[in-house]
Amino acid sequence: MKTPSCTLLAEVRAFRQKHPDVRYVDLIALDIPGHFYGKRYPVEMLEKVAAGSPLKLPQNAVLLGVQGGLFKIGDYCFNDGDPDANRRLVPGTLKPVSWESQPLGQMLITSDGTDAPIEFEPREVLARVLQRLQHKGIHPVVAFELEFYLFDKKLANGLPQFPRDPLSDDADDQPNLHIERLSRFSAVLDDMAQTARDQGIDSTVITAEIGPGQFEINFGHSDDALRAADWAALFCRSTRGVALKHGYRASFMAKPYLQFPGSGMHVHVSLYDGAGNNLLAAHQQQPLRHAVAGCLQLLPHCMPIFAPNHNALRRLGGTVNAATRASWGFEDRDACLRIPESDPRNLRIEHRLVSADANPYLVLAAILAGLEHGLETRQEPIAPLNDDRSSGTDFPVEMLDAVRAMQHHTVVRDTLGAEFVDVYCENKRQDHLAFQQEINAREYRWFL
Repeated sequence: MKTPSCTLLAEVRAFRQKHPDVRYVDLIALDIPGHFYGKRYPVEMLEKVAAGSPLKLPQNAVLLGVQGGLFKIGDYCFNDGDPDANRRLVPGTLKPVSWESQPLGQMLITSDGTDAPIEFEPREVLARVLQRLQHKGIHPVVAFELEFYLFDKKLANGLPQFPRDPLSDDADDQPNLHIERLSRFSAVLDDMAQTARDQGIDSTVITAEIGPGQFEINFGHSDDALRAADWAALFCRSTRGVALKHGYRASFMAKPYLQFPGSGMHVHVSLYDGAGNNLLAAHQQQPLRHAVAGCLQLLPHCMPIFAPNHNALRRLGGTVNAATRASWGFEDRDACLRIPESDPRNLRIEHRLVSADANPYLVLAAILAGLEHGLETRQEPIAPLNDDRSSGTDFPVEMLDAVRAMQHHTVVRDTLGAEFVDVYCENKRQDHLAFQQEINAREYRWFL
């Protein structure tokens, strides 16, 4: 996994030649809650790192809670001396940043592929799963779809406002799927798509979704699963920046409005062998059934990953195409696992349960672990929704219940790493406790 320094050095020098006005580059990585952290490097120092100089950041930066604070998790953070850990540059990710007021660059960094990777770093968790699958001759092809909402840039008493239609200056407060909404918001949407492409992201279809100010972006299928997750992470960062530039807020919050559909992260996964044959389509699609069974079996034990916060849990149940139980079906958008109609070459599973603000590295790692488990145990799945509309198994919808279901599940610990599971679950538990330490207006209204 190590990249020769000459390749990275050539990438940095080519970037400097193409963008001579860029003086600083943000070196960024995703933490456990799915936020970017990192350092802003002078571009000449970046060249030294590319040539082989060490790149170190605090190991515990990965452990930040959703509000950015550090939690006591075992000996981490407060009893370990807050050590540095090596990171490496991710080749091919050095790109210009166009949404800032000054010329800037950004580049992904990671601990995976270093001599001592951080066991609980999200990208490293996915890298380990992919390495294990590769040793078994399994090669995933992955595509993400992300839904998000646009809001007015200004909040009203801390609450989001509908975005203003740039043609009429009226609020876009009507839920619909009309193609005209793409035209009315074309300036910001086109800039988002172009900025994504400038970041190396293969963004494709844009859709106006049902919620007011809600849209969806699709990414191309990639046989580099790490890069596919990189695209999802980087798109969230660039989209927020572009929205602010145009006078909007963009949010991947799972359920910003109770009365309108939430935003999801849909993940398409197909599996191939070394010869390029679709493993799911073999033997009259029997491996597809096994993979579905494995995913459904692990799904209730990965809910803290798929719905990583209280708001994400609000999205589940009661709205359009949001599953209330672990289920599957052919061409059925009410199912957690949808099997889109396709030819055998492109047969795939679409995982639809995940909230849009989930960590894409961990989401993909959990999905692949479920597929792997199913292919190995060869169990039959429950009936698809096409045969039985009541088919499905329950999953936890309270955070502490979800954490308990994840932390002590043997298969999840074995496939994602016991150290990661313990750290992640404690992070979610501490976030839950921190969330409870605030009295909101409703509580005074009900009980004062």
